[in-house]
Amino acid sequence: MFQDEAGFGRINRPKYCWCVKGIRPTAPSHHIREYRYAYGAVDPIDGESFFLVLPYTNTDCMNIFLKELSNAFPDDYIIWPCDQATWHRSKSLIVPNNIQIFQTLEKVVDRLCETICFLTKEIVKSVTGRQRIIDVFS
Repeated sequence: MFQDEAGFGRINRPKYCWCVKGIRPTAPSHHIREYRYAYGAVDPIDGESFFLVLPYTNTDCMNIFLKELSNAFPDDYIIWPCDQATWHRSKSLIVPNNIQIFQTLEKVVDRLCETICFLTKEIVKSVTGRQRIIDVFS
């Protein structure tokens, strides 16, 4: 599964207005900055997805998301490629047992090599054998 967060909200900005030259008008406005954050994980192979809308992007909310994601897919082993967001690297981040984070590129390469070694002809065919490609060579 691939995971990321995105912020959604509203901000109002003071508007321009016309007035007599030399006078600086005042335009009352609210300073609204309200956000919520969609945390999501998707599986590009089978289309499974999991989303939560949470109030912040921080370690506490990330811990909630990872726990709920793990509970939603208890029989799956989830590989989580993550970016450098501070809440992804926090020492207080709690990663469930069925979710793996790669801390270094070397660990990614090790896992990649391990996976490549287990590829069978049937697996390769199932991943790459799109009908339009097969039709070209048939």
